[in-house]
Amino acid sequence: MDFALSDEQRMIVDTVRRFVDEELVPHEDEVERDNAVRPELIEQIKAKAIETGLYAANMPEDLGGGGLDALTVALMEKELGRTSFALQYIVARPSNILRACTGEQVERYLLATIRGERTECLALTEPNAGSDLRSMQTRAERDGEHFVVNGSKHFISYADVADYAILFAVTGTEETGKGTRKKITSFLVDKGTPGFEVTTGSNSVSHRGFHHCVLSFDDCRLHESQMLGEEHKGFDVANEWLGATRLTVAAQCLGRAERVLDMAAEWAASRKQFGQAIGKFQGTSFKLADMATELEAAELLVMKAAWKEANGEARDQDFAMAKVAATEMLGRVTDHAVQIFGGMGLMEELPIERFWRDARVERIWDGTSEIQRHIISRALLRPYEN
Repeated sequence: MDFALSDEQRMIVDTVRRFVDEELVPHEDEVERDNAVRPELIEQIKAKAIETGLYAANMPEDLGGGGLDALTVALMEKELGRTSFALQYIVARPSNILRACTGEQVERYLLATIRGERTECLALTEPNAGSDLRSMQTRAERDGEHFVVNGSKHFISYADVADYAILFAVTGTEETGKGTRKKITSFLVDKGTPGFEVTTGSNSVSHRGFHHCVLSFDDCRLHESQMLGEEHKGFDVANEWLGATRLTVAAQCLGRAERVLDMAAEWAASRKQFGQAIGKFQGTSFKLADMATELEAAELLVMKAAWKEANGEARDQDFAMAKVAATEMLGRVTDHAVQIFGGMGLMEELPIERFWRDARVERIWDGTSEIQRHIISRALLRPYEN
C-alpha cells in the first residue's frame, strides 16, 4: 500500500478544500440559525459544484461523472466533512445503487441525477426496522404488472429535497434453515406518485438543515418497470450500498475531527489562565496529543479500506472497522474539544458545540457501532465455525 498521493489527488484535495472554505463555510451560521438551506442557496452551491467538476465525482466518467476511484473519493469526502452536513450534501455523490438502472431508468434516474437535474433519497429504515433490515414491514404486493405498496419509512434523510426515493420493500418470503426469511425488492418512486406522501419527521440535535422525514405508502401502485435491479434481490443491493456509505461516513468524520483539532490547538495556545497558555498544562496538552494520535490512527484505517476498495479487495469488515474507528474517534475528539474550550465550548457563538452535537449520530446511522462490531467479530469467527 502506497501512502503517497498522486499529483491529481493532491490537486483534488486542494480544490475541494478551497471549495469548502469559499462556498460552504460562509453559510454555516445561517444554516444553524434557520435549520434549513434556502432553495436558492442549494441551486447556487450545486451550480458551482458542477462548474468546478465536483458534482457526481464518484460516478463513472463514461456516464458523465468524475470517475474518481474509491480512495480519491474518500479524500474528497474527508474535505467535505469539514463543514455542515446540510451544505456538503448538496455537492452530490449519487448512490451507487443507481448503477443498477436499466432501460428507460438510465436516462430518467441515473443520468439525470448525475447531471444534477434530479436528487434521490434512500428509503430503508422503518420504526421497527433499523439495524435489522430483515424485520422491515413495508410490503409491495404484486398485482399483475404492478406492485401495491403499503407501509412507512422514517429517518429518511433528504426526502424533503429529493425528487424521488429508492424504496426497499418486502415482496415475498422464503424458507431457510433458520426459518422464514423476507425477500426484499428495491423500487424507484417519484414524488407526486398517488399514495406516496413525504412529511417532516422529528427534529434532530445533529446536522441542522439536513432533515429526516417520514415516508408513507397507502396503496401506492408502482409498475414493475420501476423495480431497481431484480425482484427479491433488493437486500443484495442494499448491502452493496451500505458498504460504500459506511466508508463515506468514516472519511467525513476525519475532516470534522481535523477541523476541531485545529480549533482546539489554536484556543489552547492563545487562551491564558494562571499566567500562561492553557496548552502548557498537561491536562490540556495531553488531550491534544490523544486527539491527534487517534485522528492519525483512524485516518490510516479509513484510507486503507478505501485503497482496498479501489483495488477490488475490500471486505465488509474493512468498512466496519473504518466506520467504528472514525466515528468513535470523532466523538472523543469533539468531547475533548468542549473540555478544552470550557464554558465557551457549549456556547452557540462558537462552532464547537455544533461539532459535538453532530458527532453523536455518526455512531448510529448507516449501521450502529454495535452492528459494525458484529460484522467484524463474525468475520473473525467464521473460519472456525463447523
